[in-house]
Amino acid sequence: MAKNSKIAELASFDSDYIGGRSFIVGIDEAGRGCLAGPVYAAAMAISAKFYSDESMLKELEKLNDSKQLSHEVREEIYAKLERMRSAGVIDFEAAYADVDEIERDNILRATQTAMARAATTLNERLGLNLRASGAVATLFGESALDISRANILLDGREMKNFPYAHRAVVKGDASSLAIAAASIIAKVSRDKLMDSYAQQYPRYAFEKHKGYGTALHLQALMLFGPCPIHRKSFLKKLRPDETDESQHTPEQTSLF
Repeated sequence: MAKNSKIAELASFDSDYIGGRSFIVGIDEAGRGCLAGPVYAAAMAISAKFYSDESMLKELEKLNDSKQLSHEVREEIYAKLERMRSAGVIDFEAAYADVDEIERDNILRATQTAMARAATTLNERLGLNLRASGAVATLFGESALDISRANILLDGREMKNFPYAHRAVVKGDASSLAIAAASIIAKVSRDKLMDSYAQQYPRYAFEKHKGYGTALHLQALMLFGPCPIHRKSFLKKLRPDETDESQHTPEQTSLF
């Protein structure tokens, strides 16, 4: 494997943050900017041993930020990640916050909720003892009080109310192997759910745009109005008459 390859670059980034732990946990989201459907998040735990295994890294040589990959390549990588989970060198969990939670709490908090759910499930299943947010950090876990088996890398900016200590990485899905892998799990998991919604609400062609604001989606909204999985507060600029101004709705317009 070439040292200047993308997968080597992603692995090298993570290696700087292992800090004597057994795992790196990467966390990313999918669907934050959509007009319909839930926001998804995935937590990906990668064993420290994985980063020195040339054969494993070569298996993921196509890995990158999910937004930079085709549907076919994402599906291929997802299948490989599932096989690697069976081998025990990685584990992952996907979770989501639904449309009601997005409307009630706003998209930022809902995204944090989905991320926390994925991380908590992984933490409990693997016994990672993730360090609580605000706990005193140690470099190599030498303190008897710090028994965490993983360090968390989270895509984006730091989340003040996130339950676990983490390092935020802006554009982390293009920098970190664990975050890039989490981005694949979040994206593919969400796409599968949107495909099922396409069967339930066939007028909107969710199988094609997955809820994003494409011309096809906007045309369907103008013809048929929103369906139950649309984020009403996201549609205020598109269809002001769809929002009941007497009801409190969270501010979502910063995403447009």
